[in-house]
Amino acid sequence: MMAVGATTCLPMLDEGPEFQAAFVKAGYDLPTICYFGESILLPQYRGQGIGKEFFKRREAHVQALGLKLSTFCAVDRPADHPLRPPGHRPLDDFWHSQGYTKRPELQATFEWKEIGEEIESAKMLTFWTRGHAV
Repeated sequence: MMAVGATTCLPMLDEGPEFQAAFVKAGYDLPTICYFGESILLPQYRGQGIGKEFFKRREAHVQALGLKLSTFCAVDRPADHPLRPPGHRPLDDFWHSQGYTKRPELQATFEWKEIGEEIESAKMLTFWTRGHAV
């Protein structure tokens, strides 16, 4: 058996302050929030329901922890961004189908070095949420 993808999920209180800041500023109750970090899947396995299974299992974990809101963040990039891979398909419709709402008022800025960059640069990310924790 080989791994074809990976995903993470942990209480927001266990995440770093840079992830928590937007929620604190907006008055959310951090102990009731679960943060979904990375979610990666090899291209040849996409479109087969594995992404839905990722969400299903993470949501089950949220319930088992007794948390009320799940969230993740996505990098804000223009549709014509040069680093988008060939055949890129925006995931907004998929995330909506899983019950998530894009929250433009919940944003974070992170710095990392992109392919082709000499130094780290700031990137804006927007959170998506499901459930209620305010």
